[in-house]
Amino acid sequence: MLVDSHCHLDFPDFADELDDVVERARAAGVGRMVTICTRIRKFDQVLAVAERFDDVYCSAGTHPHNAAEETDATLEDYLNAAEHPKVVAIGEAGLDYHYDNSPRREQADSFRLQIDAARRTGLPLVIHSRSAEADTETILREEMAKGRFDAILHCFSSGAELAHAGIELGLYVSFSGILTFKRSEELREIAASLPADRLLVETDAPYLAPTPHRGRRNEPSYVVETAKILAETRGVGEAEIARQTTENFFRLFRKIPTPAGFEAAGIANAEVAAS
Repeated sequence: MLVDSHCHLDFPDFADELDDVVERARAAGVGRMVTICTRIRKFDQVLAVAERFDDVYCSAGTHPHNAAEETDATLEDYLNAAEHPKVVAIGEAGLDYHYDNSPRREQADSFRLQIDAARRTGLPLVIHSRSAEADTETILREEMAKGRFDAILHCFSSGAELAHAGIELGLYVSFSGILTFKRSEELREIAASLPADRLLVETDAPYLAPTPHRGRRNEPSYVVETAKILAETRGVGEAEIARQTTENFFRLFRKIPTPAGFEAAGIANAEVAAS
């Protein structure tokens, strides 16, 4: 079993064939998908997708690109959304200085607000960071000092310093199709260096389709290709990567029930150790 820990099934790219997309994921062995919210004001659209499929869950959040559009978003907006049984994460939140679609101050304010929501709800925070490594690390360290929260550095494509800082802070790191690209040698070196119990895989669909699908619209079934390269990079079998990343997924997204028959000893052990 594999999971797609981050996709955007509410996007128009999937509107005409969403049932087929989800069915192809199931046929490929993808047992769970998390469709990620980018605008809290459009949360209902994301939730509708999660409610439509038993194996799809969702988050509630505001992407840094949209922070300027949602300066009126309140803590209560995120807390209220998080009460729904299908909502298993907060975000995606963070900083994006590559495009600067929102002023950096507003991105940071939105990031900190959603960290607070993650801390209060106990749900993991989905973090987007692009060309903003230093400020991302600074905010994470400052906020972690105020009180712990779970989080994942999604679609990781930054440098080793942020990856290892994230691990030090207890975060997870998720790899997308970028890991499969020919020129991603440095990223593969980072993936090989991280602890096995902190790794996840994702598609970020409809973006970043992995090789051999690069250039096409991405979809959750393609997470198989990223997992394959992650296994090769770490020198382990594909079955081991599937088991480890899926176990990590259920440990992080604790609100998602672990399916019957899934070997979750590591999850149980981690929960005992934390208690």
